[in-house]
Amino acid sequence: MRYLTARKRAEGKGAAGTGTETHWYMTVSGAGLAVMLPFFLFIIGRALGSSYEEVVATFSHPIPAILTGLFLVVGLQHFIRGCHTMIEDYVGGTARKLLVVFVITFSYFLMAAGLFALAKLVL
Repeated sequence: MRYLTARKRAEGKGAAGTGTETHWYMTVSGAGLAVMLPFFLFIIGRALGSSYEEVVATFSHPIPAILTGLFLVVGLQHFIRGCHTMIEDYVGGTARKLLVVFVITFSYFLMAAGLFALAKLVL
């Protein structure tokens, strides 16, 4: 049996018990999204208002397709973590659990729908 003091058990953990993991993830994913955003806006801006054939031609190249998919996945993962933290901070009881389940389910649905639409364009 190990003997741990109360301080040793609590070291590195915040009030929620997860430590700085969420903060670090949000910082890294936010920085990644900030770097990807200008390229993503350029790709979407070029495709916006174009004909279907031009949009397919744009997304048939690997760089725009990969960047769009990556931006979609990282952005929605960032959204899930941010909403989860916000809900934990401001909502309590059963509503907290229901909202967390709804946000995660809705975000993964959006991710799947976006990746499916991108795959339909690319293939």
